[in-house]
Amino acid sequence: MSNPIIAITGAGSGIGRALAQLANRRGYRLALADINLAAIEALRLELGLDATHCLTNELDVSDFEAVNAWRDQILSVFGGVDIVINNAGIALIANAEVQSNADIERIMDVNFWGVVYGSKAFLPLLRQSKDPHLVNVSSIFGIMAVPSQSAYNASKFAVRGYTEALRQEVEEDGIHVCCVHPGGIKTNIVQSATILNTDRNREQAIADFDTMAPTTPAQAAETIFRAIDRRQNRCLIGRDAKWMSLLTRLFPESYPRWLPKRPE
Repeated sequence: MSNPIIAITGAGSGIGRALAQLANRRGYRLALADINLAAIEALRLELGLDATHCLTNELDVSDFEAVNAWRDQILSVFGGVDIVINNAGIALIANAEVQSNADIERIMDVNFWGVVYGSKAFLPLLRQSKDPHLVNVSSIFGIMAVPSQSAYNASKFAVRGYTEALRQEVEEDGIHVCCVHPGGIKTNIVQSATILNTDRNREQAIADFDTMAPTTPAQAAETIFRAIDRRQNRCLIGRDAKWMSLLTRLFPESYPRWLPKRPE
């Protein structure tokens, strides 16, 4: 592809930011969206790009009309899109009993409905591309479940199921659909998370995550682009994700007993 167009949600930090940086090095034209407009504007300036090569939009992915408006702006400025990466996500650390319905609804709105809205909005444009790719970011927690992550697990399992069904529906249209399952990535997702467990404060949660996040955002971005290049259906990021995926296949009911215990 010559100067393909890539649209990335959650591009202001973490994996999304690394994806934008790598896409720029590959010569792509960028359409970046994030709830934090200042973050993606700073990234655009860091990359030395003007609006003809990098479109930035403040976006709440749980707002379907806003996602459609973003798509329309991309169409107006760039004339289409070739790769869409639905990456935006939030975290909730809380035992099921202490989560409010509002907490669960918000994480489903962003993590699941954000992927659904991004997929539905961009499929018509992807059908017009010569080499279309739709990438939806789930998690290793879309393959396995762990305590204190019931709502997050639900959202990421939903992304996996939706994406795997969608892949089969559009396969004959030539649209490559990939579901991404990162393991522990060194991002600020836990720092930004809602944490409700009374026995686990924010500092402990961040420290626990930092010890179990072996992969950098840059390494994650490289892995995702390799999956795009190879048209992989599933992309596991990190040795931890590969190990956990294998564990759930070998021991689909008893895998929790093999997982590392959370530090006290």
